[in-house]
Amino acid sequence: MKRIIKQLTYFSLLLVGFACSPAKTNQPNIIFIISDDHADQAISAYGHGLNQTPNIDRLAKEGVRFTNATVTNSICAPSRAVILTGKHSHKNGLINNEVTFDGSQATFPKLLKEEGYHTAIVGKWHLKSEPTGFDQWMVLPGQGEYYNPDFRTPQGIIRIPGYVTDIITEKSLEWLDDIKSQDKPFCLMVQHKAPHRNWMPAPVYLNQFDNTEIPVPDNFFDDYSTRGRAAREQEMEIDKIMNRGYDLKLTMPGTDDIIKDGWGDSWDRMNPDQLKKWQDAYHDKNEAFNKAQPVGKELALWKYKRYMQDYLSTIQSVDDGVGQILDYLDQNGLAENTIVVYTSDQGFYLGEHGWFDKRFMYEESLSTPLLMRYPKAVKQGWVCDKMVQNLDFAQTFLDYAGVEAPKEMQGMSMRPVLEQTGGEWRDAIYYQYFEYPGIHAVKRHYGISTERYKLIHFYFDTDEWEFYDLQDDPHEMNNRYADPEYATVIEDLKTNLTELRQQYDVPSTEQELSKRVITIPNLAKDAKVSILQGADKPYDAPAACLCDGKGKSFTPLWASDYDNFLGFNGSDLEAVVELKANTPINSIKMRFLDKRGAWVYAPEIVELAVSQDGQHYDAIETNWLDKTEVMNNVFVVEKGATGLNTKVCYVKVRARNFGMIPADKPGAGHPSWMFCDELIVN
Repeated sequence: MKRIIKQLTYFSLLLVGFACSPAKTNQPNIIFIISDDHADQAISAYGHGLNQTPNIDRLAKEGVRFTNATVTNSICAPSRAVILTGKHSHKNGLINNEVTFDGSQATFPKLLKEEGYHTAIVGKWHLKSEPTGFDQWMVLPGQGEYYNPDFRTPQGIIRIPGYVTDIITEKSLEWLDDIKSQDKPFCLMVQHKAPHRNWMPAPVYLNQFDNTEIPVPDNFFDDYSTRGRAAREQEMEIDKIMNRGYDLKLTMPGTDDIIKDGWGDSWDRMNPDQLKKWQDAYHDKNEAFNKAQPVGKELALWKYKRYMQDYLSTIQSVDDGVGQILDYLDQNGLAENTIVVYTSDQGFYLGEHGWFDKRFMYEESLSTPLLMRYPKAVKQGWVCDKMVQNLDFAQTFLDYAGVEAPKEMQGMSMRPVLEQTGGEWRDAIYYQYFEYPGIHAVKRHYGISTERYKLIHFYFDTDEWEFYDLQDDPHEMNNRYADPEYATVIEDLKTNLTELRQQYDVPSTEQELSKRVITIPNLAKDAKVSILQGADKPYDAPAACLCDGKGKSFTPLWASDYDNFLGFNGSDLEAVVELKANTPINSIKMRFLDKRGAWVYAPEIVELAVSQDGQHYDAIETNWLDKTEVMNNVFVVEKGATGLNTKVCYVKVRARNFGMIPADKPGAGHPSWMFCDELIVN
């Protein structure tokens, strides 16, 4: 505890130490507040009636509420990268949650900092790399924890007692208080973890919605009858997918012990007082469930109610934090010249189609809440229906700051929209989702959406189109792609979609999925490694990673470093190591990951061969050398040969992919992933 206090004190001193210079009086301050997975259905200003968010609603009353704000890729890390860079995922490189963000590229905080702004970020980062462009940063590792969270800082990891939303708000206000008297404008990014899964409310709100009647969406029991494989094969259903302990907080009968289902130690972080409040809040509810043992539709509806109670309760602290920040601006005379934004990294399903989570281009996850206030220039209390995207934030902030946006940014400044000065604006938006295979099994897709119509193409392991008339079918229950009545509309949309893909320089799906030969010197020896069939994104690190000679443990899928392996989805790995001269070798080994509960299978067959001339190869008999569990039923397995005692110039390997996932395993019927950590030639 002494070490933690010392670190916190040091962090506070660092905040005080910023140098300052005269401000440009026409530059506004910027406070960008973003929550995680906050659906606009759960903001009372949007009129759905699920809950009350009076502080977030203040931004609607004192500024503008957008009703047609969308994202370009509905998933956490990619959305944040789009916001920072003003570039689509395929351009900024962060196509899914597994990729590490390239912090060397231009971002709006970096450009504002160069222009003289104070810049800081507090809260969820989720981009793996170290934040750049900020005078000060204090961010959660990965997804972060709700109770007694750790934070990454330039000085290392610190743990802060308390509830994460309250801490993020508190540290943001501390930073504002330290720089408020200076003459430079500021840009503060307040990035909440809440209300991300697993929806753990603050102690004060644990029972907030216990006695609230929460309406069930009309399409909660959707059978996806007119939709394609993507809707039918997803793994997002509240009834089927939610974990009894991690998601639903159920306990073992007769105890207050949360069921352990392998999803983390969220409750183990609590101190005795926090844990006691948690147990008291859930005890009677869980005992009633364990006694009743509902089944069928009754069980599905019970899960929905528990999910919504926790989700909505978690939002209450976010709303409190927004109120504290707005009050601070008012009390310190900063409100007039400060742009305040409230948004989410994407929308979220609150039982629509029976789902939770996001990812699809359907309305609930494509749409995101957006409320903005800037008293100096933006009229109060109006509603905007223009098609804006998270792609537009960077250029909007740079425009207001008088900073020229880099040409590679692909959004549009919202300033003319915010100030209602007219001019042309987009009439269609482009969307693309890449993270498949992956958690929740939402297939890769891209599409176009206009004010009335939406056209989606699902690809990769399927080739299906869906079309919706949003005017007649706002909940997207009826795919009309095959309806001749819409044939002309669909053809026009396809033309417009092609134009958008050209405008944003989107690679064709063939290019995205194409295999390629990589030839690169390896890191262990001055030799050449050729990968004859390129890895699949996002696991397409340079071939050198197969021969770095470090021999370190396989990096688990959820770790922050994804540079030590290649991933192959349904395809084989073929590689040739070209040694500089005839070289004595004793062993050849390859290392793979095996976790059959997560689409990941070690190869069934590994073929090894050696050659003097690179033309004629002699096969080497292989065998399994080792199988070591590294974490939670994740195994590192080695296959190869030892005691060879031969001289060669070339080593060729082929690892055959396991193939289609068996019927009794997660992802059944889909191509398995094969991950190779290293090809070691001794």
